[in-house]
Amino acid sequence: MRRGSYIRVSAFVCVVLGLADAADDHTMSAHTAAPGATQFGIGAVRHGTRAESQTSLELPNTNEFPSENETVSPPPPTRSSFMATWPSVPGARGYSLDVSQSSSFDTFVDGYHDLDIGGVTGRVVTGLSRGTTYYYRVRAYGATAPISYSETIAITTEPTTGLTIHPTFDSSITGNPNAAAIQAMINRAIAIYESLFRDPITIQIRFRYATTGPDGSPLSQGVVSESDTIVYTSISWNTYISALRADARTSNDNIAIASFPGNALSTNIRPASANGRAVGLNTPPAMFADGTVGQGGPYDGIVTLNSSEPFQFSRPANGNSFDAQRITEHEIDEVIGLGSRIGDNTSDLRPQDLFSWSSAGHRNTTSSGTRYFSINGGLTNIVGLNQDPDGDFGDWLSTACPQANPYVQSAFSCTGQSSDIAATSPEGINLDVIGYDLVPVSLGNISTRAFVQTGQNVMIGGFIVQGTGPKMVIIRAIGPELTQHGIADALANPRLELHNGTGALIATNDDWQTTILGGIITSNQVSDIQNSGHAPTAASESAIIADLQPGNYTAIVSGVNNTLGVALVEVYDLSPGASSSLGNISTRSFVQTGEHVMIGGFIVQGTGPKRVIIRAIGPELTQQGIADALANPRLELHNGTGALIATNDDWQTTIVGGIITSSQVSDIQNSGHAPTEASESAIIADLQPGNYTAIVSGVNNTLGVALVEVYDLN
Repeated sequence: MRRGSYIRVSAFVCVVLGLADAADDHTMSAHTAAPGATQFGIGAVRHGTRAESQTSLELPNTNEFPSENETVSPPPPTRSSFMATWPSVPGARGYSLDVSQSSSFDTFVDGYHDLDIGGVTGRVVTGLSRGTTYYYRVRAYGATAPISYSETIAITTEPTTGLTIHPTFDSSITGNPNAAAIQAMINRAIAIYESLFRDPITIQIRFRYATTGPDGSPLSQGVVSESDTIVYTSISWNTYISALRADARTSNDNIAIASFPGNALSTNIRPASANGRAVGLNTPPAMFADGTVGQGGPYDGIVTLNSSEPFQFSRPANGNSFDAQRITEHEIDEVIGLGSRIGDNTSDLRPQDLFSWSSAGHRNTTSSGTRYFSINGGLTNIVGLNQDPDGDFGDWLSTACPQANPYVQSAFSCTGQSSDIAATSPEGINLDVIGYDLVPVSLGNISTRAFVQTGQNVMIGGFIVQGTGPKMVIIRAIGPELTQHGIADALANPRLELHNGTGALIATNDDWQTTILGGIITSNQVSDIQNSGHAPTAASESAIIADLQPGNYTAIVSGVNNTLGVALVEVYDLSPGASSSLGNISTRSFVQTGEHVMIGGFIVQGTGPKRVIIRAIGPELTQQGIADALANPRLELHNGTGALIATNDDWQTTIVGGIITSSQVSDIQNSGHAPTEASESAIIADLQPGNYTAIVSGVNNTLGVALVEVYDLN
């Protein structure tokens, strides 16, 4: 079925608060401004996704679409929420939920003490703190007497910094029999945005599932969803463009700002409230739950899914239902900043209109002729823009169903088709260039497993913090936990040391539940480790949290009392949105055979491919006084599924196969990281975001000390 979108300007209810004068002023002041901040006029726009072309004579449908309760698959925690789920209890009429930061439940999270959930078996808990461990329990109640509490479940919110979307669920969702599935779907969508963007702002969105709008008026016939968005109406061209230029963080931004004209295209720019904050402007939320606008309104926008339409909240969506997550992402895009001024009865542009072109060098911000989205002056057509008046002029040009490219922001979407926003999708690129900042591609979450001995044969992990600011990391030395993965001779009690680039010892730990003060460790770290989401499972394992300035660092893992065994050294990035990143990873250890080869793991994180060189070094170590260096190291690269995607034995001989399609010798020589010995191994790879494992072994099962390294070539 062909679906359409439309945009309707909400009467621009711009109330003057207290300072009205004799003039016909239709603006309102923002919240109390910071010193020197500009007071900007405020309004609202409404966007809707339609089922079909409608006329003014058609009547609204106020009947809910009957849908079966869907099985709930809990989404991952976000920075401000997690989903509590529990099994149904026979005979129960409903459930009460407790949430606490204490496993003893001596205190409770505000609003989550004996909260009556009704008969559903899941609830998204919102308004939480980043990187914090919470505990929840559920008590079923029946017709006669309460039933005892369930087991206590611990869960930690996402610890990384970056964009936070705080959802509020209207009673039309929390009181629905499918409430758990609806909330899980919304949190899955939110998790995508939080993984893509690093802006340190919180966006407040209210979500509804109803046949009426926030003001209680029935939704028009055929409207699948609506979004009501706060826009700021009197931000001058120079103010917004200057903020956008100053906010340039990505390669997309640098290309886009080069296309800006020398003269203003409109008197003002009208960004969404969230979009304004993303570029550093004082544009707070200002919408109330009924959709009205005023100072103190807690929301940046409201998203309403029409409960009279057929939605599927889990994937894959069947051919007769709309993918609720795709529709929700479409409306989130509108709330956080996408949309055109065309159809708004104003000459002032929305930020998206800065990138609307008809051909190279020729802009088009009208509903006539051809328009497309481009960030390089119209040279590259990223996606066509809709010119059908039955659809939203800020959405993408759509084809008939089924669509070859069913984008999230298509003006007309189809049942049974799914898609998500991504860093390289038109939606992700557009949000990037109007002021949001995509997470940079970087190496992160490094780990190496090897057999730890004594003296020169302890495990030594090296990494670099590169960039312009500090990087928060947690470094772990894991041993006993490995027995769960079939490692019989795991290191029973690993000790961890952290050294800086001069070799100075700056932190140490032996048993993570006992902080050792000294160096850069000035206070107890146990609580921070627990809340990081990476607390070791065994008390005898070690961990250090550190804010590290750019430079070289070395983590050394040894056994307490010179014990031996297999151990894992890990470095997790706790601030991927920072102005620094992890890079140039290396680990040195004694390589044996079987389970005792050296296994180095790393993650490419961010929104695009990362070009790296991976090396297995042996003979070169003799120059550093290592007598028993591995004479002929062999290197394998595996992806996140465990599949072998590249291998090398002697870097001057390329082994073609997997992701290696041609000789790499010249590229290795030109990388600046060619091994010094012909028997050492190297692989250059362009890797998509994901998990990777490099395995180093000795040819013909030989033993010795080796070094596995990953260098960032970007």
